[in-house]
Amino acid sequence: MTDLHLKAAIGSYGHTAALKDHRIQPAGVEFEFVEVSPLNAAFRRMVRDLEFDVSEMAVTTYLVAKEHGSPFTALPIFPFRSFPHGAIVVNDQAGVREPADLAGKKVGVRAYTVTTGVWARGILARQYGLDPDKVTWVVVDQEHVREYRLPANVEAAPAGANLADLLTRGEIAAGIGLGRVEAPHVRPLIADVAAAERAWLASSGAYPINHTIVVKDALLAAHPDLAQRLYDAFQAAKQQFMQHLDSGELSGDDAALARRRAIVGADPIPYGLEPNRRTLETLIAIARDQHIVSRPVALDALFFPVAG
Repeated sequence: MTDLHLKAAIGSYGHTAALKDHRIQPAGVEFEFVEVSPLNAAFRRMVRDLEFDVSEMAVTTYLVAKEHGSPFTALPIFPFRSFPHGAIVVNDQAGVREPADLAGKKVGVRAYTVTTGVWARGILARQYGLDPDKVTWVVVDQEHVREYRLPANVEAAPAGANLADLLTRGEIAAGIGLGRVEAPHVRPLIADVAAAERAWLASSGAYPINHTIVVKDALLAAHPDLAQRLYDAFQAAKQQFMQHLDSGELSGDDAALARRRAIVGADPIPYGLEPNRRTLETLIAIARDQHIVSRPVALDALFFPVAG
């Protein structure tokens, strides 16, 4: 029997497919999925307007939102994660030969609290010795959380500016998460990305998490077992996908996840708090270093407790 109709904004991945086509449904729950493109627009709509009952959300957006009292809580479900090493590109004419050379330069990122940018700055600091406070971060979008105040070393690009164009013209030295930039003088900052990812994971134990799933606090209070029902359904959908990963008939994002097993182990999308504790504690520390959260954060208080 269905007792809850929940409006949800969740990305379309191999490991959420069985949920989104309703092959798997949480006990007593009917999802109404709202497709949002780009997906990060759903994060802003959830933070600002509480538009959804259940929403995917960037982890750093969630950290900022919780610091400012947003009435939703995350479940330890992490539908998207990625190493940021390959997302950093540089203009060859900017005099940047290694990450430390970015000190004193301008680097573009869509918004300061974007999770890929947070992880990239953390890795530049911890793996390569760059002080992010000595870089000017150039942004082209608003932060999802209105109340957040940017550090002094963040500046807005001119209205209507495109970061890829700024990089190509040399108005910024580097960029994070710009996608493909068609210019012969733009190249990845880190040449051997796979080796750098392996080295980071070996030294830090942190396999970067980008997104989590949040649920309105009012629903969690009214239905104490809802978190477990949702978590179990996400896990069941993921287990179906894991069987597909073992099939060998893969392409696109599924094939990329399968290849990542060589670095991260058999499960490339682990759920649950304990398997991800080291990663989340590292991200919280990085967020504090970058002035994204202003006070200590208790990890266990951030996630609704579930079993499994």
